[in-house]
Amino acid sequence: MSSPSDQLLRSAEFRKAGYWSDDTFPAVIDRWADQDPSRPYLCDGTSALTYGQFREQAWNLAANLAGRGIRGGDRVAVQLPNWNEFFLLYAACARLGAVVIPVVTVYRAGEVSFIVANSGAAALITCGEFRGFDHAAMAAEITAAAPRPVTQIVVRADPPPGALALAGLLGDDRPGSVLPGLPSADDPHLILYSSGTEARPKGCLHTWNTSSFLPKQAIPAMGMTRDDVMFMPAPVTHALGLTLGLMAPTLAGAAVELLDIFRPVTALERVAGRGCTGTASPAPFIRMMLDAYDPAAHDVSRLRFWLTAGAAIPAALVEEAAASFSGCRVVSAYGSSEVMMATVCRPEDPVERVASSDGGPVPGVELRIVADGEPVPAGVDGEIRYRGPGRLLEYWDRPDLTAGAIDEEGWWRTGDVGRLDETGYLRVTGRI
Repeated sequence: MSSPSDQLLRSAEFRKAGYWSDDTFPAVIDRWADQDPSRPYLCDGTSALTYGQFREQAWNLAANLAGRGIRGGDRVAVQLPNWNEFFLLYAACARLGAVVIPVVTVYRAGEVSFIVANSGAAALITCGEFRGFDHAAMAAEITAAAPRPVTQIVVRADPPPGALALAGLLGDDRPGSVLPGLPSADDPHLILYSSGTEARPKGCLHTWNTSSFLPKQAIPAMGMTRDDVMFMPAPVTHALGLTLGLMAPTLAGAAVELLDIFRPVTALERVAGRGCTGTASPAPFIRMMLDAYDPAAHDVSRLRFWLTAGAAIPAALVEEAAASFSGCRVVSAYGSSEVMMATVCRPEDPVERVASSDGGPVPGVELRIVADGEPVPAGVDGEIRYRGPGRLLEYWDRPDLTAGAIDEEGWWRTGDVGRLDETGYLRVTGRI
């Protein structure tokens, strides 16, 4: 960054209000691992890790990455399904102060090569073949053509010539590297690339404080505790899966059950088998799971909340989910890669409110609806503008886009259209 972000200039204000802190993701992992190392943390259907096992593997991986030249501030692009290895890589990079770039698995060479080049990534980490596509072969072509050295690392597959296998970096032997001190919660931590309506993806640069603000708010809103088990079928390389599937349960000290390929029956079996208590996904997943649900075969009685975003939720679907899934409440939310999630409904909100809104702002978030350059009253559509602790610092390497997205009063122009009702709940109605 060429100059301090206007977000960082509000650090003292956000810290005084309790929205930001000095805590970091590695510090959270250390705390839970010290407190109860044998407590279950992570399972992807292939392997399972306790908090203690996770820390040992993640910090060992961090040392091995450091031994191969990954340093604080380096960007590391990670394109993986919902596997335990994504969590391990995320934690290892966070421990080093490297900036993680999650890349969704549907992206192909055009998008991935642009992200690697635009971010100046020091490493590109992918799986091998997944859902009929060879990601490792694609990554080999991208790294070979990159204008600067890019380390290729392959997960759960044999690496091509010149690439590394993640399994080797998860080994028992550290290469003699000493882990650095913990990074600051205000250091660059994460870049989420979001294409939106632009021709090229835009890199949304976040700190740990900006990216974890909403998950910290979601924990009390959803009533999450250490006893929760979060089921995550949505991609953890997307803002929804990352914030609700990785950040929120880790902050709560809860457990996570990952699913890499969504199949309704498999999802129901995993929810039943692990006694999952909450989940977050796109709305169509709810419909598919309701259609596949067999009460004689699938015990989902512990499922308490289901958070969804991105589309209006019919009241009938909310009611059907509550009836079929033993009182589970569907709740709606609104967000983006720029502001993560800005609003959320609560499980205690009436069905009508969940079906007619995308939730209310969490504490610390201000929303304004603007039309023709002026704020408009409740019930009138206009552009949604955001101000609060969850906003990105800047678009990576695009100061022009960053400057154009902030109005003269410091409100972020989301580019989305919506309206607020008399109680402050938001309904998203379109895109500019």
